[in-house]
Amino acid sequence: MGRSVVVTGAGSGIGLATALRLAGAGYEVIATARSTEKAEKLAARAEERGLHLQTLALELTDADACHAVFAEIAERTGGGPWAVVNNAGVVTPRAVEDVTEADARRVMDVNVHAPARIARLVLPGMRSRGEGRIVNVTSMGGRVSLPLNGWYCASKSALRALTDALRMENAALGVHAILVEPGFHTTALLEHAAEALHEPSTVCEQFTASYRATAVALRSTGRYASPDVAAAAILRALRAPRPKACYRAGTAARLSVASNALLPTVMTDRTKKSLAGLAPSHLGLRRRLAGMAGLPGLSVPQRTDG
Repeated sequence: MGRSVVVTGAGSGIGLATALRLAGAGYEVIATARSTEKAEKLAARAEERGLHLQTLALELTDADACHAVFAEIAERTGGGPWAVVNNAGVVTPRAVEDVTEADARRVMDVNVHAPARIARLVLPGMRSRGEGRIVNVTSMGGRVSLPLNGWYCASKSALRALTDALRMENAALGVHAILVEPGFHTTALLEHAAEALHEPSTVCEQFTASYRATAVALRSTGRYASPDVAAAAILRALRAPRPKACYRAGTAARLSVASNALLPTVMTDRTKKSLAGLAPSHLGLRRRLAGMAGLPGLSVPQRTDG
């Protein structure tokens, strides 16, 4: 059996693709999902492919559950996993003003505090062995902030900063902290985001029109990369004798980060606002259309087959 790797959020998307790819590559995979039902479905998917992996249910925002699960993992692996892939994440796709404090805290709990908690649980074992890897899956949103996605981008930016600190703090001790930054990819997270955007804004009817347009765009999944692109980058990060600090997964992620850094802010702002339906000309047109239809904020057709 190969080295042990824990993958969080393995019930779908990048986590599922990563767990299956690592199992196929010979790693001893312990995959966690939020519920027992999702963990069982994951085990069945692996079995269908002739792969073996272990699954555990884990609610990442429950500190006691995290301690109990990682204590069990330490027993199974003889002192703790060689690597952990912190992939689990949630998104709250609305204007910053329109996100409740409770929802904002959940985004930060899952996307930032949970990976930090897991690092605290696995680092002692890694240091005692003199080797280990922590792979934190962030996003191009951690470097390129997007309208209507401010809290998610804030959480991924915070995770990137924490990972940079972890890398420098533990490099001399044999532990590598590595970033993987995917762009948009086909996953259940996009559908969850689209569903959330169908709720009208509580603060501004112009936001409602933008939410509806963005929901339609999110469901145009043909334009997005496969989760396998990110899974392949994670495998490279684990296999590399001297891993890079950051692996950007996919052409879109690389181009987005580069253009955001090189182009003037006024230009990148204009592009992002236009894509989100927040450009002044778009808002004016939507107000006129909504007025004619008698439907405040509704300016784009709804998809009913999503």
